[in-house]
Amino acid sequence: MILLFTDFGLSGPYTGQMKAVVAQQAPGVPVIDLFADAPAFDPQLSAYLLAAYAPAFPAGSVFLCVVDPGVGTDRRPVMVEADGRWFVGPDNGLFALLARRATSLNAWTIDWIPDRLSASFHGRDLFAPVSAALATGRTVERSPLPGAAIDRPGWPDELARIVYVDVYGNGMTGMRAGALAADAVLTVAGTRIARAGTFGAVGPGEALWYENSNGLVEIAVNCGRADRVLGLQVGDEVTVDS
Repeated sequence: MILLFTDFGLSGPYTGQMKAVVAQQAPGVPVIDLFADAPAFDPQLSAYLLAAYAPAFPAGSVFLCVVDPGVGTDRRPVMVEADGRWFVGPDNGLFALLARRATSLNAWTIDWIPDRLSASFHGRDLFAPVSAALATGRTVERSPLPGAAIDRPGWPDELARIVYVDVYGNGMTGMRAGALAADAVLTVAGTRIARAGTFGAVGPGEALWYENSNGLVEIAVNCGRADRVLGLQVGDEVTVDS
């Protein structure tokens, strides 16, 4: 399968154009919209989200990833194999955390250049065809990269910021719950928040943090929207008190 991870949104032509390329070049391969609303223009916040969600998918899955504010510049196009899964996209830190956490890792610069390569849409012209090739077992012209070249050493293992706000208004952080003490108290947007195991462990309208289904620290309001009640926004810093 091919999984799309982008900041394009589902309105407008961009996601559809990439899917059309994949449909032509990898007919019959399932294409899944994983995230169409990754943090816009922000490879760092997106990297923590991608690293949390990718391990749920089987080896052989191909992730077509485009959060690429540097499109058309000299940033490298890369393909990464991490724990048997493939990742295709820009070398701007988007793959840094999954590469750091992988037990097996290989990385390459993409050398293949399509006949048509626009300056503003490498997702359609370069990354979609490469993803289709990988999903169908075809070779891609490439040059090896050391795995360390994909990492961003200055980025922390756990990012104490809001990286995503979901349809319910819950705020996911870039921290894995296993890295925090069970009694840790978070402060975000001026509000102190204790941990709870379930939404129903607190009263309606009360805030909590919990381990979400993909292992991240997530902030919610029972029967409410944390983004509105607490004023959460993507990028907000989170303080941890243990």
